[in-house]
Amino acid sequence: MIDKAAEAYPDLISVVMPCYNGEKYLVEAIDSVLGQSYKNVELIVVDDGSTDDSKDIAQRYDRRVKLIEQENRGPYPARNCGIREASGRYFAFLDADDYWSSDFLEETHKALQNNDAALAYCGWQNVGLPHKQSTPYIPPDYEAGNKLESFLRAAAPWPIHAALVRGEAMEEVGGFDEQFTTCMDYDLWLRIGASRPIVRVEKVMAFYRHHREGQITSTQWRQARNVWLVKKKFVQSAPDLVSRLPAKRLQELIDGALLQRGFDAYWKRDLLSAQKIFRLALRAGGWRTKDLKYLLPALLPETLFRGIVGRADKH
Repeated sequence: MIDKAAEAYPDLISVVMPCYNGEKYLVEAIDSVLGQSYKNVELIVVDDGSTDDSKDIAQRYDRRVKLIEQENRGPYPARNCGIREASGRYFAFLDADDYWSSDFLEETHKALQNNDAALAYCGWQNVGLPHKQSTPYIPPDYEAGNKLESFLRAAAPWPIHAALVRGEAMEEVGGFDEQFTTCMDYDLWLRIGASRPIVRVEKVMAFYRHHREGQITSTQWRQARNVWLVKKKFVQSAPDLVSRLPAKRLQELIDGALLQRGFDAYWKRDLLSAQKIFRLALRAGGWRTKDLKYLLPALLPETLFRGIVGRADKH
């Protein structure tokens, strides 16, 4: 019997979904994969040691979902586990609390088929944040500008579930680096996208859910530190590529961006994050003399640092 899905969609796409205690949104996430207009899809759910009903929910889908179980090791080891078990020519990643529009895989696959690109990315929308922070967003066409500078300017250029990657590119870079608990998607996009062509799909098709329970995203100071470390790691691994940027500009993009994250936390009065980031920024460099009035107090014990900021707020 001819498999009509495979005949119409000859390229198998592997979707890897790490899940840790994701029972609240898991059905919606799985259904958004199984309901894709692109039909030749394998969904691999990697249960990362859940203690809720996540595993039972995934098992209800029978053969439509390939369930893998592992002890709790975190999302990036779970994604690598799924990659090792995958058979597809293309890879996409969807967390158990996020979802796609029904045309996500079809549109990103079409973009890759029509372009000699390693990766296709699209627009996204935050769900569960105040209205102004939930506006649909279309990222820039990075190939039209200074892609390397754009990739180094801030952090991940798109969420982990807003891209489709060719299997060859994933194999060449070796999957996710597991040394950190956050920002390894940014590390992957740097290693794939900075030196290979990428293509944008100018549609909002990925939806990122913000909530408190079980959220993978960590605290701001840890995010800032790991983004900085990922950038430093990339610079060391690709000296020929980054040599195109002047040394001063490179420091602005790496150390200067770290310092700015500290100031962002400071003005929002997230003083735990601000203090930790300022301490790191002092060692990293990239600051100016006028910044020291903010940075030096961060070397004091937390209570004294908070007291100094509190007194400044009263004046």
